[in-house]
Amino acid sequence: MADWYLADASLHEGARRLPLFCFFVALIVAFVGTRVNVRLIRSRVRWFGNVSVGETHIHHVVFGVVLMLLGGVAGLILSSVSIGWYAFSAAVFGVGAALVLDEFALLLHLRDVYWQEEGRTSVDAVFVAVAGTGLLLVGLRPLAWSGSDEALGGRGTAMAILVVNLVFAVVTLLKGKIWSGLIGLFVPPFVYIGALRLARPGSPWARWYYSEVARRPKPRRMAKAVHREERWRRPVIRVKIAIQEFVSGRHDVPSSQRRSRRS
Repeated sequence: MADWYLADASLHEGARRLPLFCFFVALIVAFVGTRVNVRLIRSRVRWFGNVSVGETHIHHVVFGVVLMLLGGVAGLILSSVSIGWYAFSAAVFGVGAALVLDEFALLLHLRDVYWQEEGRTSVDAVFVAVAGTGLLLVGLRPLAWSGSDEALGGRGTAMAILVVNLVFAVVTLLKGKIWSGLIGLFVPPFVYIGALRLARPGSPWARWYYSEVARRPKPRRMAKAVHREERWRRPVIRVKIAIQEFVSGRHDVPSSQRRSRRS
């Protein structure tokens, strides 16, 4: 394991791999720890409670922002000093990122939706961050970029491949295929397939090209997209929600119970 992270025993190689690994582990551990804590608060375990200053409830996103700032600035200072300290600053940044992403829905909606349906967005954000970091950790690079033009056949070829992959990724995301688009940034075949397939019925692409308000409506494609959504997408979403709530706790509880929630 150590040989994989510190290949060639060079500062560049270690600085590229070990800090990213520490960020990855810290992100996962901090997120799981945070969710355990808030679920204990929600269960009214007496030795766990919210953090407040006077009558002001302090959300843990505040601590996350502070830790991200400390970890980010420390990383800038320590990156050329020591791999160990650089990795430590990356871990601090990872803890802060977990705290911020765990309340991503609050930042998105500008209101406390932690245990509401909209609160699942926070779990999605953490899953995306973990998946993206994991793909980087195993050596994949966005849009097939490897860090050198020669690896892609010269500067012109490299730029052409990057632009084509980016276009396909944007189209895939506009078609509402979020996971295909994000994974496809690292594994391009996903965006090629996603861009060619039908859009999801609620996506911007479907609204622009399939719906009744489109310049040239395509009711058959919209009907086919709706059929696919009901037959294939909704069962997958139910499984995803089950996994989310296994990890993060059940959402959509009565409003009277939401008032007793966590930090």
